[in-house]
Amino acid sequence: MEEKLIAPCGMNCGVCVNHLAMVNDIRKQGFRRKYCPGCLPRGENCTFMKDSCDLLGKGLVRFCTECPDYPCRRLKALDKRYRTKYHMSMLENLECIREHGMEAFLEKEEEKWRCPGCGGTISCHNGLCLHCDLDKLRRKQTYRWDD
Repeated sequence: MEEKLIAPCGMNCGVCVNHLAMVNDIRKQGFRRKYCPGCLPRGENCTFMKDSCDLLGKGLVRFCTECPDYPCRRLKALDKRYRTKYHMSMLENLECIREHGMEAFLEKEEEKWRCPGCGGTISCHNGLCLHCDLDKLRRKQTYRWDD
């Protein structure tokens, strides 16, 4: 996991299905997936929050925890959706970074999302390793956790 893949909202872009699709270059294996290098690497301060937050949109804060309105209504809603659907919490990520530092957070994430089969990375969006589980994805292109 890389620090540059942690978005200001707390999203770990390193476990995003579109980032992992790019890393594993699954188009070469017949998949039609959007590729994404991550919010910060592509010059987007935060895809989720930039339109509703001037501080993020202008790149004035590194993390939402630096904002006087933290956690705002929009971040709480985003966090609820991700906790419910994708087995991750932006707010927990941000709190872990604030309390334990980036290095400890990245180590925790590395362990949490490590594929037991190949040691690669599991996607938060579908629970699949795009190295080991491509057959599941091939059978059901819109695969979600436990489908």
